[in-house]
Amino acid sequence: MNEFLNQDVRYLKGVGEKRALQLNKLGVFTVHDLLFLLPRRYIDYSQPYQVAFAPFDEACPVRATVLSVGNGVRVKGGRTLFKVICSDETARLELVFFNSEYTVRQLHEGTDYIFYGKIGGNMLTRQMTSPIFILADSPLTRQPVYPLTAGLSAKVISSIIKSAFEKIDYIDDFMPQEFLYQNNLPDLYTAIKNIHFPKNNKDLQNATRRLAFDELFSLQLGLYLLNGHRKKSSAKLKTVNIDDFLQSLPFTPTGAQMRAIREILIDFKGEYCANRLIQGDVGSGKTLVAVSAMYCMSKNGYQSCMMAPTEILANQHFVNISKMLSPFGVRVALLTASLKAKERREILEKLENGEIDILIGTHSVLSDKVIFKNLSLFITDEQHRFGVNQRNIASTKGENPHLIVMSATPIPRTLAMIIYAGMQISVIDEMPKGRKPVQTLLVGTDKRRRMFGFVKKHINDGYQCYIVLPAIEENEAITDLQSVSKYCDEVVKPMLPTARVGILHGKMKSSEKDSIMNNFLKGNIDILCSTTVVEVGVDVPNAVLMIIENAERYGLSALHQLRGRVGRGNVQSYCILVSDKKSPQIRERLKFMTANSSGFAVSQYDLEHRGPGDFFGRRQHGLPVMKTANLCSDLSLTQAAKDAAISILKQSPDLSKFPLIKERTKQMFDSITL
Repeated sequence: MNEFLNQDVRYLKGVGEKRALQLNKLGVFTVHDLLFLLPRRYIDYSQPYQVAFAPFDEACPVRATVLSVGNGVRVKGGRTLFKVICSDETARLELVFFNSEYTVRQLHEGTDYIFYGKIGGNMLTRQMTSPIFILADSPLTRQPVYPLTAGLSAKVISSIIKSAFEKIDYIDDFMPQEFLYQNNLPDLYTAIKNIHFPKNNKDLQNATRRLAFDELFSLQLGLYLLNGHRKKSSAKLKTVNIDDFLQSLPFTPTGAQMRAIREILIDFKGEYCANRLIQGDVGSGKTLVAVSAMYCMSKNGYQSCMMAPTEILANQHFVNISKMLSPFGVRVALLTASLKAKERREILEKLENGEIDILIGTHSVLSDKVIFKNLSLFITDEQHRFGVNQRNIASTKGENPHLIVMSATPIPRTLAMIIYAGMQISVIDEMPKGRKPVQTLLVGTDKRRRMFGFVKKHINDGYQCYIVLPAIEENEAITDLQSVSKYCDEVVKPMLPTARVGILHGKMKSSEKDSIMNNFLKGNIDILCSTTVVEVGVDVPNAVLMIIENAERYGLSALHQLRGRVGRGNVQSYCILVSDKKSPQIRERLKFMTANSSGFAVSQYDLEHRGPGDFFGRRQHGLPVMKTANLCSDLSLTQAAKDAAISILKQSPDLSKFPLIKERTKQMFDSITL
């Protein structure tokens, strides 16, 4: 059976050379790959709207009866237009299809269907263009939607998968039977078949739970193997007393900062290397905790390294840390890609000779050419911007260095203990004294002129403003996303013609982004129109306004990260959320944002109402991409997977007794050496 699963997909019935190339673009090369090409979502037909109450410009299901099926009419461009008239007791619905005679002929007058598409037209005649549909009495209320590429429809992919299942009735299952029994999960063959061809919603739910359990199980194994192998520390510290540094500060650290510092110093005194997550809200003072740890190392004659996600943030850390530690003779250096060859060479020589105590840099510090004399502490700032591969490389720098990662994405502690398996966690849940909470306001576009008057007043007073847009170019599928450049030209400049406006977006080169941010930091730009690339941490105390257009398109955790870009100084700062959406759920979510300044409260709300996708998506926290699992929509399943992983590791710490599990874990975490 394994031989068939490893067979080239081109030999499957209905594939061939051309279609195989199309499948290759989706990462499908073998029959096994095909079976694990999981639906990316499902169309839910279970709660269709009545025609009159279906929301405009939103994809949704609508139940209606077909009244008439028109003949095709040739229209401009050589296309053939078909119209189908439907209705229910509330309103009339017109369906429009182009060049789709075969599809249209499947609709029969007098029959009830559920149509799925975007509602257009007007209040008198509502319209859908090229909807998909099922019979109203169909037992299946969910339809899989696959990732597509040119030439491959969901129907074609489904047909090919069906032909594969005609050849097999079993798939080798890597999961021990005891875990399936304990958690009431189906075998792998049943789960895969039902994820593609569920007979009912219960089968689909069981299949989804099984595949989610598999991913969570492999995730926990990988994280334990990455974080849980505690190595004996090579650093022999003479002292962990840093009172002289703490007393030199022009402010008093918060209780939460002092607690985190004490926890790290206890780690340093222990036999094993520290492996600790410092988690705190934006502006809570994580950097001071990191500097305290690095000062302790330098006081004992050891080197430290701090890695930041961007050059501008690394430079900011360099300036601030140098200022704090230079009175104590601590030698701090900055290593980034923009350094000239001679400067870089000099820094690398001093680093290897032990003439540098602390190295601040971007991911360039991970280069093989960067050699430390006696590195004993590696700190990763904004940890969610780095993948597990980079974190794994960091652990190999020096001889068993202590590892500290810092994250400004607040996570409820119970979930953090699962995500950061094998790591100790310090939470900074207190803000520095004197810092004023950012006032958050929710307005509609009808208040835009008044809002820009507010912006003008602050600019005239010498302050600066961020404006964040959710897209960088026109998107036909989502018509109300505005591009940054268009917004600047058509909205900002007409209302504030004398303001100095800068543009920042993800398609810019790093050097361009850094140049714009440096100009903003220096006060040469009044208004910075940007995508969410401003989310990661440059400290601009003079920026006191954050305006977020189309705020409903962000999760609250993302909005909170953006809000954290202002309020860095002593002046009252504001975050203005702009949204015209009238949905009660959206209004409730955004109003919660205006009433809560705690990142932990915000993240808890997001977890309860949206699941973890907002801050555990593909890029967040460097975790492997999971196709099915939702890290906290079912915390009990996550905990069960963690328990199963621990059980396996107790039986075989290197997984040698479980070759199938070992292979699967290696596939998920390509950085793990087993």
